[in-house]
Amino acid sequence: MKINTAAIIGAGAIGTYLWWGINESLGDNVCFVATGDRKERLEKDGIILNKKAYMPVVKTPSQAKGADLLIIATKYGALKGILPDIKEIATENTIVMSVLNGVDSEEIIAEAVNPSQIIYSLIRIASQRVGNVIDYDEGDIGGLFFGEPDSKNAHSERINALDELFSHTPLVYHISDDILNEQWSKYAWNLSYNLPQAILNVGIGAYTDSSHVKFISEKIWDETAAVAAAKGIDIGGYLLPRSTLKNTARFSTLQDLDAKRPTEVDMFAGTMIRLGRELNIPVPYCEFAYHAIKALEERGAGKFDYDA
Repeated sequence: MKINTAAIIGAGAIGTYLWWGINESLGDNVCFVATGDRKERLEKDGIILNKKAYMPVVKTPSQAKGADLLIIATKYGALKGILPDIKEIATENTIVMSVLNGVDSEEIIAEAVNPSQIIYSLIRIASQRVGNVIDYDEGDIGGLFFGEPDSKNAHSERINALDELFSHTPLVYHISDDILNEQWSKYAWNLSYNLPQAILNVGIGAYTDSSHVKFISEKIWDETAAVAAAKGIDIGGYLLPRSTLKNTARFSTLQDLDAKRPTEVDMFAGTMIRLGRELNIPVPYCEFAYHAIKALEERGAGKFDYDA
């Protein structure tokens, strides 16, 4: 098995980082998938990554059909809407990889493709996007983590094919022997650090400077760990954010609120509420965070704003 062609749905910070890396190996054989106005903008404006301009190949789903590798890097809220595109692009031999945050995107994508085609993954990268301008900190790239959900099949033919592809790129990547634990650990990290700072509108320094902010963060972690444990996954105890980040750093949920964009709170706290109900585990801090951020989204959209 060899990967000669790749397609990426989602030209945000994550999708662009992956396109940039794979482009070093596949050149014009890696493309973004888009239609309508989004396709026209990408073809006209291109992307600017760390102050360097690129003009990527952009294809429609039908033009990208049969790609050896399909990477899903959209926002969570767009995932359901692109299922027809995924179904059109992926043939029975296509490897499908979702790099979305959260723990249920693979389950959703399995509505469009055979679940056995899906490689589980996550990505750790500090980035900032404004329009088509994307910047990421080259010194703070955890990289792409991927693996088979069955740890007994850790070095499958598909994993070896991905390893071969990425080894010829500048991408930072890791093959994981326990990708489900990696995903749940990152999920807990996102819930605990994205949501409190988004509600309070503070930099991440607040987690170490305020015992009250840390308390909220830790409670959200504990709720997530309890749900994970019920699914047989041990993510361990609460940890403070990495000290390498600036105290003013703002994670993705707060970045979205700053830009008056919809957040991914449905994927974060919304999924926790659903799983908590399914497993009969109370998640009151996640539930509060969900409604608080939904209210902030409404204010940003102009539904209410009574500030003097």
